[in-house]
Amino acid sequence: MRNYLKHYINGEWIESTGSETEEVINPATEEVIGKISLGTKEDLDKAVKAARDAFPSFSQTTKEERVEMLENIAKEYENRKDEIIETITDELGSPLEISENIHFMMGYNHFSQAAESLKEFSFVEEHGGHTRMKESIGVSGLITPWNFPTNQTSTKIASAFAAGSPVVLKPAELTPFAAIILTEIFDKVGVPKGVFNLVNGSGSVIGDGISSHPDIDFVSFTGSGATGEKIMKNASETIKKVALELGGKSPLVVLEDADVEGAAKAAVSHIATNSGQVCSAATRTLIPSSMKQEFEEAMKKALDDFPVGDPREGNYIGPLVSKKQWDTVQSYIEKGIEEGATLIAGGTGKPEGLDKGYYTKPTIFTDVDNQMVIAQEEIFGPVMTVITYDSIEEALEIANETIYGLAGYVYGKDPETLRKAASGIRAGRVKVNDADADFSSPFGGFKQSGIGREWGDYGIEEYLEVKTILGYPS
Repeated sequence: MRNYLKHYINGEWIESTGSETEEVINPATEEVIGKISLGTKEDLDKAVKAARDAFPSFSQTTKEERVEMLENIAKEYENRKDEIIETITDELGSPLEISENIHFMMGYNHFSQAAESLKEFSFVEEHGGHTRMKESIGVSGLITPWNFPTNQTSTKIASAFAAGSPVVLKPAELTPFAAIILTEIFDKVGVPKGVFNLVNGSGSVIGDGISSHPDIDFVSFTGSGATGEKIMKNASETIKKVALELGGKSPLVVLEDADVEGAAKAAVSHIATNSGQVCSAATRTLIPSSMKQEFEEAMKKALDDFPVGDPREGNYIGPLVSKKQWDTVQSYIEKGIEEGATLIAGGTGKPEGLDKGYYTKPTIFTDVDNQMVIAQEEIFGPVMTVITYDSIEEALEIANETIYGLAGYVYGKDPETLRKAASGIRAGRVKVNDADADFSSPFGGFKQSGIGREWGDYGIEEYLEVKTILGYPS
């Protein structure tokens, strides 16, 4: 049982000023695995003051000092590998393989990449006899989601540290334990007091408190569009900068010359990985009309490669994170059936033999019109909508006909057509075929998928302000 009833403020674990706690549930077993303290406004004020007090000295540390700190964090993070993997599997229900190869590795890569990007980063430039400087923005408030307990948390923290910005972190209540391990790592490697502060708590108290706090200069949030809208409104009261990474309804455009089986497996992997709880996942697969029957059969066959079940028994798909999320996904599956889409795999209810845990059936709808609710709203579960097209122009029109623009995917062979499709998708990141991940490349969205960019040097930029000094060079 993990009971963490303290917050980490100014380099120490301290008791909350309140007495309210919240249980953390293992979604695979529906059993309580620990508790956290729900912080108060007073707890948050203490954390913000600690960060504010740390700002003058930390913002003036050298680039070399911050590179060394990030490299030390990455080393100690690696030392805690087994515990991080176990923790994410317990609190998120992520299969062990996914916890290791995705969750653990993404956190590690963000810290190590931030160190590499910082080495080449220029904070002072001469231009036309004048000087341009990039300075730490101040105190940053970080609000992170439950679906990637290390990824979004690590990229925000690493970029803030690289920029010289002290932070106050509020992790998600559903998956708080990975953030506590990160805190222990920072404490062990000697991150200066006040530079990192952790306050657990609810969105209504700590989340709203961060976004409206007059002594927080910048807020970085990953989560739902509705919460992002509220954060912008709160932040506007003190005219603070905001970065938002929100929802997605990303298209996978399968071209005429694509390998059908390979493309089908790629499509299914998007709803299978992390149980479909991925903001950048392709959840609309666009295929040529002539390919429809063959592709549908290939998708059904591909499902066999992604078994659902106990995350500790070699399965690829674990449970959804909570009963609330399970109910939401079920309601969308019911909506798809009501709208007249054709269900070729999955459906409502739990998979056979999985009565305990928040498991849901990987579900594929075909004969989907892009105006259907299941084609427009983010479901955040293992549900795919398949839409047909008759020309590349129509495919791009369908791909872009959504309020989102976080990611896009193109699968095919002809270089010119791949280039046309990739450049025609209005999204912050487009992946062609099986391109490798690049943690130095910017990540973020167009339209209602968000504001700003994370990862690499673009991520560091978010935590900086630009100053122009006229009249003398550096």
